[in-house]
Amino acid sequence: MGVASLKQNFQDWATQQWVILFGKEIIPNQNEWLLGPLGETKGIGKDFIKQLAISEHLIIDKSKKGRGLLTSINQLNLTNTELDRLSKNVIDFYENTSNYEFELSVNWNWFFKPFGAIIRILFSNRIKQLNLPSDNKGNSKALKSEIIHLIDENNQELKRTIWLRTFKDSEEVVYSGLYETCIIPNGKTCLKAIFPLPNGNATVILNPSVSKKGELILKSSGNKNGESGFYFLLRDTNGNLWTKYIKSFKDQLTVSSENEKIKAIQTLTLWSFRVLTFKYNIKKVTYNKT
Repeated sequence: MGVASLKQNFQDWATQQWVILFGKEIIPNQNEWLLGPLGETKGIGKDFIKQLAISEHLIIDKSKKGRGLLTSINQLNLTNTELDRLSKNVIDFYENTSNYEFELSVNWNWFFKPFGAIIRILFSNRIKQLNLPSDNKGNSKALKSEIIHLIDENNQELKRTIWLRTFKDSEEVVYSGLYETCIIPNGKTCLKAIFPLPNGNATVILNPSVSKKGELILKSSGNKNGESGFYFLLRDTNGNLWTKYIKSFKDQLTVSSENEKIKAIQTLTLWSFRVLTFKYNIKKVTYNKT
């Protein structure tokens, strides 16, 4: 039986020990599709970016123009039919994400709203991750969105892509995550979002598809380990890796374009009950030519 590190906050230790007790130990070279950088006990948020660059000998590139979550939409391995149907504006958004501004509004299910406040108090403020608004006033809040590339210092190749989103007014971190693609055991290419946590990470693996309307739909809707879905990944005191698949937690993101405007709606559900809905209004930035 693994043991989570005792040299950390109690709530982090308890969460990690729960992963060990109810999850399973994994062999890294047999689960490469799931692996991703792990956070340290201190300094997640913005600090994690510097820590990762140092540990992997990478250079931080924060250029503001033309940086995308994907270098090419072809990384998703969509079918030709899906690619022809997919909105060209949505493609541009994923390939040039740094050229867009965001406004976010959040709508909580009233039943789960207190749990959101508890998470914010126990975890979000301290680890600088997932600072979500707790009200349902419907007011949009402007986000500062940064696509940060980590480049190999020897051959200048792109190694990591980080999407850092903070509130412009408070600079609180909403999300700080790494984005890449992976091929899950059934051979399907998925988008993978990795959010560092103390001694581990939370990883969401999203299965991409394209609707008849040209929307990009990303769903974490699997039913077992090895499928799309939500995973905790943990390193114990002996350096062993453990994972826990959260079958009851689902995530769906729909990105669409209408009248040259892009919007995204993300719905999180737990045991088929809606927990909260994110609505993003997305606007392309026009840069002055120099």
